[in-house]
Amino acid sequence: MSVAYKLLYGVGFTPWEQMAELPPITEQISGMFDRAEAGREPPFGRALDLGCGSAIWAVELASRGWQVTGVDFVPKALRRATERAAEADVDLQLIEGDVTALADAGVGSGFQLLIDFGCFHDELNDAQRSDEARGASAAAGPGATLLLMAWKPGRRGPLPRGASREDVASAFSAWRIVDEEPMEVSQAPRYVRKADPRFYRLELR
Repeated sequence: MSVAYKLLYGVGFTPWEQMAELPPITEQISGMFDRAEAGREPPFGRALDLGCGSAIWAVELASRGWQVTGVDFVPKALRRATERAAEADVDLQLIEGDVTALADAGVGSGFQLLIDFGCFHDELNDAQRSDEARGASAAAGPGATLLLMAWKPGRRGPLPRGASREDVASAFSAWRIVDEEPMEVSQAPRYVRKADPRFYRLELR
């Protein structure tokens, strides 16, 4: 994994956190969580946030009744995650580790919901994407759901290289894509709108 995110957190430049505060995006993601919980009552079970950062979505899931584990390799992000969880009065298990080596990180297994809203489509090479997918599959429980966000593929310098539906399906071969929808980016910066980000919902076969 690159040190870029450690540097960005170090200087306090985290545009993805600003994106997560845009109402159209928060409402869309809340709707996806609603669908994952449909027909059930809390507590909903175990959820794994891959690349949790400062735990914006991990805290949201915990507040809804999930038992959440977040994994990230940036210590400063995890310190902020700890603060965010305390502010929201929710419990999180936060692990400093690499999403491409989940077994080494000791995240455990039996997760019914997994989310990746930034790792897979960013700086991981193809082999690392496969490593993440294998680790996620091993950590998932029967019938688990995975929610994944990816920009369309493109050359963007330091910005995410993106991933196609085919890239997602190839890496997560133990899963099937059951839904795909464009991210609601009407209030997002122009460079994000041009990237045509999409959400994929996968189920473990």
